[in-house]
This record gives sequence, C-alpha cells and structure tokens, in this order.
Amino acid sequence: MIETSSTDGHDFRRETERIVNETAQGLRTLEETVAWFSGLSLTGRQEVLREVAGYAMQAHITAADGRAGVARSGVKPTANPSVMICMDPPRYGFHGLPADEHVKAFRVLVSVFAVADTRRRETYCKGTCGHAWHNLPTATEEP
Repeated sequence: MIETSSTDGHDFRRETERIVNETAQGLRTLEETVAWFSGLSLTGRQEVLREVAGYAMQAHITAADGRAGVARSGVKPTANPSVMICMDPPRYGFHGLPADEHVKAFRVLVSVFAVADTRRRETYCKGTCGHAWHNLPTATEEP
C-alpha cells in the first residue's frame, strides 16, 4: 500500500495527476488505473478522490459530460457517485463516501474527467495549448 506523508505528498499528487491524465488520454486503461487506486490505503484513496474531483471541476464538467462519463465508467447510473456527478451542479464530496464506494467513485470521476478533458482539448486548447498535462508523450515517444 502507498501511504502519503507531508514530505512526499507533492510527489503523490504529481503521480495521481500523471496517472489520471494518461487514463483520460487513452495512454493507460481505466482497469490499470483502478488497480493502482485499489492498492492505496484508505487515506490515500480519499486524497486521490479529492484530487480527481478537483480536476473534474477545473475541466468544467457539464451534465452531459457526467452522463457520458458514467456510461463509460461501468458503474450503474443509480449508484451514489453516478447520481452525484450528474446533478446540476455536480456534488463533489466523493472522499466522504463509505470506503466500499471509493472504487465506484473513482471510476466515475476519472471517466467523467476524461470526457470533459477531451472536449476541452478538442475545443479550447486545440492547437494553442500550453498545458503540460495535455501534451503527454505517447507510448512510442520518448519522455
């Protein structure tokens, strides 16, 4: 299990950012990412849920993004995380859900973020993007 501390919290957040963005861009499968998440401690999972909810907020998710992401996530539309993300405005208290709902919440958040972030990369950032997380090297490129 991965534990975080004040000395490595920044590195943990950067790892989370890299893994989630690789997943959003199709460089990593959702299943690989869920396996990584599942190996974290309870505190680590809660921290990641807060972090990924922040990414979703920054991507300005819409209700349509929520519905499309839930459909992609493999989580039932009636599950708590699915309902929360599809509300208008979305609810973001995923870290406060019971531990047995963390994986579902993570699947939903990453999937919705992927939908919203793809939309933003194809519209607002197309051709002029300077965001490092939108310019990740593909598997065939050197980092």
